[in-house]
Amino acid sequence: MKKFSFLFVATMLLFSIGAEAQEKWSLEFRPGLNFPTGDVGNTDTKIGFGFELTGAYKIMPHLAAYAGWGLNEFKGDDSLLTEELTLKETGYTFGFQIIKPIGTSAFSYLARAGAVYNHIEVENNSGSITADTGHGFGWQVAAGVDYEFAPNLALRPMLRYRSLSRDITIENTSTELKLNYISFGIGLAWDF
Repeated sequence: MKKFSFLFVATMLLFSIGAEAQEKWSLEFRPGLNFPTGDVGNTDTKIGFGFELTGAYKIMPHLAAYAGWGLNEFKGDDSLLTEELTLKETGYTFGFQIIKPIGTSAFSYLARAGAVYNHIEVENNSGSITADTGHGFGWQVAAGVDYEFAPNLALRPMLRYRSLSRDITIENTSTELKLNYISFGIGLAWDF
C-alpha cells in the first residue's frame, strides 16, 4: 500500500508541475547547410548538409537548457586514398540558449552555447563505413533570430560555429580529424 501511495503522490506532483509549466518546453527541427572552414584530415571537404532535432526547457523567462540529436554529412576527396569519401558527423548536442524579445515585435534575439558529443564515420564510394572515430566532446556557439509567426510556432534562422576534434585509425595509421564548420539553418520551433 505504501508503494501505491508513493506512486500516486509522485504522479500527481508530475501532473501538477506539467499544468503550471505551460509553454516551458519547445521542440525544434532544423535542416541546414554546412560550410567547412578547412580540410578534415587528408580530405578536401566540400559544403555539406544536415539536420538537428532539439528539445528545450525554460529555466527562466529568457533562458533555456536544450538537448538534441543531429546528423551532418560532408563529401570530400581524400588526397592519400585518391577517392571520394563521405564524412558523417552524428551525435548529441546540449547547452543553454537565450531568447530575448526585441521590443514588442514578433522578433527575438537568439543565442546558444554548448557542447556536442559526436563521432565521425568515414564512408567509401560503395557506402561502407571504413572508419569511425568513436564519440567525443566538442563545442558550438550560435546566434540568430526567433520569429513567432503563429501562436506557439516560430521560425529560427541561425548561424552556428561547431568544432569537433577526434582521432581516427585507418590501416594502422592514426590521424587527428578536425571538423570545424559554419552552419546556416532555419529551424521550425513549437512551444508547448
